[in-house]
Amino acid sequence: MKEILELIITNLVDNKEEISVEETITNNNIDYKVKVSKDDMGKVIGKQGRVAKSIRTVMKSVSAKEGKKVNIEFVD
Repeated sequence: MKEILELIITNLVDNKEEISVEETITNNNIDYKVKVSKDDMGKVIGKQGRVAKSIRTVMKSVSAKEGKKVNIEFVD
């Protein structure tokens, strides 16, 4: 699932080498901390958080197939 998240983020940003995704797995929960450059943060979050919400929705759909819960946090 981390690969799917990285693929989505990579296609949104300009500075692809500054992407960092940290994965923490506990029981059925998976937490991701996504870091991108400050210039690209607006592209990842989108207007009123719509892009971020869409990313979370896609990842929750993927994780539901595996019976897990996903939490995605976008960090500066």
